Amino acid sequence: MNKMAVFFPGIGYHCDKPLLYYAQKLAAEKGYEKCIRLSYSTDIKGNLRGNADRMQKVFQELYMQAEQKLSEINFQNYDKVLFISKSVGTIIASAYAKQHGIVCRHVLYTPLDQTFVFEPQNAIAFIGTKDQWSKADKIVALSKDRGIPVNVYEDANHSLETGSVHEDIVNLEDIMERTRTFLKE
Repeated sequence: MNKMAVFFPGIGYHCDKPLLYYAQKLAAEKGYEKCIRLSYSTDIKGNLRGNADRMQKVFQELYMQAEQKLSEINFQNYDKVLFISKSVGTIIASAYAKQHGIVCRHVLYTPLDQTFVFEPQNAIAFIGTKDQWSKADKIVALSKDRGIPVNVYEDANHSLETGSVHEDIVNLEDIMERTRTFLKE
């Protein structure tokens, strides 16, 4: 069975940071022999949080970079496709899947509100109660409205970290175990 996983990072949260790093190891462990790790950048400066116009411009710029990097992939050559994403990457992954009609599974680490505009299917989500970019209660409601299981981490920020190394490791273990279980399904 041909399986491929694509990793959509956030702006400041690249594929070598814990959530995406360990998720890639889990995907490989579960037989996803082809793993594509995207990276993208933006020259748009200034605070994006709370600025819908600037955030939309950044999304469009990063989305086009993802389009270009994935343009030569024939997703129909794969029996299973997995999109693992973080932050703005959750919007890009969901938009890309919808735009191209890709049947895939989604792991959504700290999704933003706009992610749900693109109606991700076959997904699982993770959010912290102190996420600076998303309101946890809104992400929970949006997830539940779409039948997406959502896991909430008390006092965790947008990196799903609390500031306590011990608590962060405990949470990371739980996140990865839930991700592993999702990959088995």
